[in-house]
Amino acid sequence: MSEVLILIIIVAAVLLFFNREWIKNRFFPEKHTNYTIDDQFNSDKREREKEIDRLLSKMGKNGVNDLSERDRKRLDELSKM
Repeated sequence: MSEVLILIIIVAAVLLFFNREWIKNRFFPEKHTNYTIDDQFNSDKREREKEIDRLLSKMGKNGVNDLSERDRKRLDELSKM
């Protein structure tokens, strides 16, 4: 009985060893992977849009006057892209 249990443990260990990449990818997939140039472009575009939204929400009631000089320059750069 104990010999069968040891054999099962060895077989399970060997199967886990040879399938470790599949197991890793299945349960712990890589996040934020850009597979194509289009994916990279779309990802960059989303980041630019988030930054523009952050700067626009920072403007508040007084408009551009609420932004620092650095923020105004960055908003100008982003609007030209």
